[in-house]
Amino acid sequence: MDLSLIVVVVIVTALAFDFTNGFHDTANAMATSIATKALKPRTAVIIAGVLNLIGAFLSVEVAKTISSGLVDDTKITPTVIFAGLVGAILWNLLTWLLGLPSSSSHALFGGLIGATWVAAGADAVKFAGVISKVLLPAVLSPLIAGLIALMATYLAYRIAAKGADGTVKKGFRYGQIVSAR
Repeated sequence: MDLSLIVVVVIVTALAFDFTNGFHDTANAMATSIATKALKPRTAVIIAGVLNLIGAFLSVEVAKTISSGLVDDTKITPTVIFAGLVGAILWNLLTWLLGLPSSSSHALFGGLIGATWVAAGADAVKFAGVISKVLLPAVLSPLIAGLIALMATYLAYRIAAKGADGTVKKGFRYGQIVSAR
């Protein structure tokens, strides 16, 4: 197959991954704002779509992480990237269909690491980087976030307990809109 055709297929597949990433993450980002009626569903989806599109152009952190220390860059080909993207898309769709929470970034990591392993062997995967950049953060971040959320919730309740009911509800409504994305 012609290399330029493969590159076009990879770009289209990357856009498809971005689409699955967007609708996968929108549910997580907007559920609270919709459930509490801080935002109407249509407005929430539009906000999420616009911000996800802007974010795709502003952040390359996932690409930097993948390209620095997880796999041997010399073993990566457009075909490997395509296979990794397809794996990540399928994982996003499966977890979405089953209603399971999952990270699209980690799906991409797993897809590319797996595709690299199949294409170039286990020696092409830098397992120390996988542990330090993917596995440890995946385990530690929910624990750290849970502790911070516990403290923030406690403080919010303490502060809100002294406020007027209407002011508190209005403040929480605006806070949910701002924090939704």
